[in-house]
Amino acid sequence: MSKSAIALIFVGLFLAGGVISFWKQKLPKGVILVLAIGSGMCLAAGVMRL
Repeated sequence: MSKSAIALIFVGLFLAGGVISFWKQKLPKGVILVLAIGSGMCLAAGVMRL
């Protein structure tokens, strides 16, 4: 496993935690959507690098 893959997966999980936190705080759906898309892209890139 490369360090970049681990870093991307870590960032993706961090952003996913932000999505959950923002959802509980009832922030605007647009902000949550952009954060969720970024999280998904980071996780996908990290998994593809494995």
